[in-house]
Amino acid sequence: MAAMFRGRFEYTIDDKGRTSLPAKFREVLSASDDNRLILTTFDNCLWAYPVPEWTAIEEKIAALPQFKSEVKALQRVFVSGAVECPLDKQGRIVIPPTLRDYAGLKKDILFVGMTKRIEIWSKEKWSAVFSVAQEKIDGSSEDLANLGL
Repeated sequence: MAAMFRGRFEYTIDDKGRTSLPAKFREVLSASDDNRLILTTFDNCLWAYPVPEWTAIEEKIAALPQFKSEVKALQRVFVSGAVECPLDKQGRIVIPPTLRDYAGLKKDILFVGMTKRIEIWSKEKWSAVFSVAQEKIDGSSEDLANLGL
């Protein structure tokens, strides 16, 4: 079974957009022999994918009916905003200003493992989102059982 991204890690980002990728996430990324992430905007945060995972997503999107308004919207937001971010020798990435602005990344950020992707949140936004998620999960044990979990 392929290694997955899991866990939450608090980090900082500097004025130039540089931040270190958590060591646990670097280990997962190195398993794909490709030290690049594709970052895109979604859900008030950044979604980061290893290149092979992103390529599979792009292929699925390309196979969708291209004249449907939902598909065009997905391409305009999710695909057109995607940026390749290589890791440097110190395990850092540089997040471009447009992506930082979208996600509200200032100084304190969180890397959140989401199995096949990483979410990058501002610490403030994450606190609110996590509270809502916690409430949903606390009241949904029956729904989780229906999913086989």
